[in-house]
Amino acid sequence: MFVQLRRTGTAATHTAPIVFFVLLAALTPAIASAHAVVYPKKSTTGAYERYVLRVPNEKTVATTRVEIRFPEGLRITDFQEVPGWTLQVLTDSTKRIVGAVWTGNLPPQRFVEFAFMAANPKTADSLVWPVYQTYEGMPRVDWTGPKGSKTPASVTEILPADSAVLAGAAAPGAITPASSFQWVQWLALVVAIIALGVAIRPKDRAA
Repeated sequence: MFVQLRRTGTAATHTAPIVFFVLLAALTPAIASAHAVVYPKKSTTGAYERYVLRVPNEKTVATTRVEIRFPEGLRITDFQEVPGWTLQVLTDSTKRIVGAVWTGNLPPQRFVEFAFMAANPKTADSLVWPVYQTYEGMPRVDWTGPKGSKTPASVTEILPADSAVLAGAAAPGAITPASSFQWVQWLALVVAIIALGVAIRPKDRAA
């Protein structure tokens, strides 16, 4: 009986680190994707597109202000109302809409989405979306960095309407790129928790 209990403890000891890494792998996509992102990531030249800016709260205090600057060549036409948030539209001397500021309150562990309509450029281009997120009593986070940085700016590729690259891409205005993997992520987390429970459960002693 002593040998059996010792083996059980050894199995649990070796299994626990494996379960830990499974848990970490399941949660890593959520951490990596927690940026201010504009969807869709691909669109077509000359199209009227519904864009969605998704902003998560990664801090322990509320987000109180979100500002976006619109790329050159993009013509903004309309904004969707967001309950609890006040919109300020920024224009230049020609009255062209160049940015928007939303003020409100986004608690920790929440995200908010701001939708707007725009006419795409008529030629292929890469639209870079600078976003500035203000937290209550904390330094502002500037989502303006290059791809791969800690605070990257979101980018949308504008491609010709007949481009094969768009095959299988998300429909205009869809936000599935960031959410399609979520069910897989949660399933992996549930499996990892069950595996951890089995690993640390004491084996029944032999009669």
